[in-house]
Amino acid sequence: MTEDYLQYIWKFSKFDQTNLQTVDGESVHIIKKGNHNSNAGPDFLEGQLRIGETLWAGSVEIHVKTSLWSQHNHQNDERYNNVVLHVVYEHDKAIFNQHGELIPTLELKDRIDENAYFYYEQFLNTGKKLPCENRLKEVPPYLVSNTIDAALYERLERKSSEITQSLEFNKGDWEETFHQFLFKYLGMKVNSEQMMELSKRVPLRILKKESQSLLSSEALIIGQAGLLEQELNSTYHQELRNEYLYLKQKYGLVPMKAVVWKFSRMRPANFPTLRMAQLAAVYVATKQLFYMIRDKMSNKDIALVLNVEPSSFWQNHYSFKSEKNKSTSGKIGELAMNSLIINCIVPFSFSYGQCTGDESYQNYALELLERTKPEQNVITKRFRTLGFENRNAKDSQALIQLNNQYCSMKKCLNCKIGVYLLQ
Repeated sequence: MTEDYLQYIWKFSKFDQTNLQTVDGESVHIIKKGNHNSNAGPDFLEGQLRIGETLWAGSVEIHVKTSLWSQHNHQNDERYNNVVLHVVYEHDKAIFNQHGELIPTLELKDRIDENAYFYYEQFLNTGKKLPCENRLKEVPPYLVSNTIDAALYERLERKSSEITQSLEFNKGDWEETFHQFLFKYLGMKVNSEQMMELSKRVPLRILKKESQSLLSSEALIIGQAGLLEQELNSTYHQELRNEYLYLKQKYGLVPMKAVVWKFSRMRPANFPTLRMAQLAAVYVATKQLFYMIRDKMSNKDIALVLNVEPSSFWQNHYSFKSEKNKSTSGKIGELAMNSLIINCIVPFSFSYGQCTGDESYQNYALELLERTKPEQNVITKRFRTLGFENRNAKDSQALIQLNNQYCSMKKCLNCKIGVYLLQ
């Protein structure tokens, strides 16, 4: 028996509800099972139950065994003080909340169809990447569409939440927060956290002051990355180094360690040094970047703002020691630009709409995704072979969310498609 399955049978009333009683013999009448909580805290919120002669309103917690309450340390967590019923498969221990109050417990061991649980286990263990893939044709198209839409909104909500947390840390400064996430997502997955740290060591107010000069902007960003500490036999590198030493003393800057940056097993076009040079050029060309979102710019106009040519050195190099085979513009490529729109511009638009109460920004975020090419990876290709559409980034983002949060974790009981097939 698993906790996921117990949550499923509670949510959909898949158990014998005649003459319900707590383990202490009090009658239980379910008025409202509560809302399934996917965040930290009790499993179901805002439930309503009559236990004995008392009407209770509060949370419901689900466990395989009662003793897991103590093992999970819920008795010391104030979020669980509002639990009015503990639903378990097997009762093995009395449990109490933070105030020492006994929590009523309902045991379901003899109220569950064991054959249904056996079928559920078989469903999960098909040996396929997606447990449901052999039976997807049984699912109505409208249900598949609803599942995809819900997955997309979940992904946008999750990314928006991350932005909101940073916004709070930055005291409501949208420009500074956007500055940090622009750095992060231009670093791609390999150097994303390092680039986020770099953005905090290059505050926007300082970068704006020094963005009158491309050399100063490059020196500030690359120097704070710790990549100018070592002397190299290069006139350009020495010019940057001299400028950075001046800026370092002027602002009391503390650089990162050069060893944190990753270059191996990467396409040279994604080298962090080239990304830093591209960012320096962007900030020299445009002092206010968040207006791209405020003005609801099109994909094409966003690309025009961000697709700025870096200095001549970076048109011929990927790093200080890695020269290109041929001179190119050194601009941000199409794949990286699409990634910035998907992972930075869109979530910021969605989050800005939530925070300001202006739904037009959330609609704008969805429009950007519809106009952006879909991501092509192992996940989206697998779903396409199963008949799922991947026409644009709106589709690909939903499929990635569905895979990462449900399919790969076999959380079929939290997925509308899984629930339909299991019913």
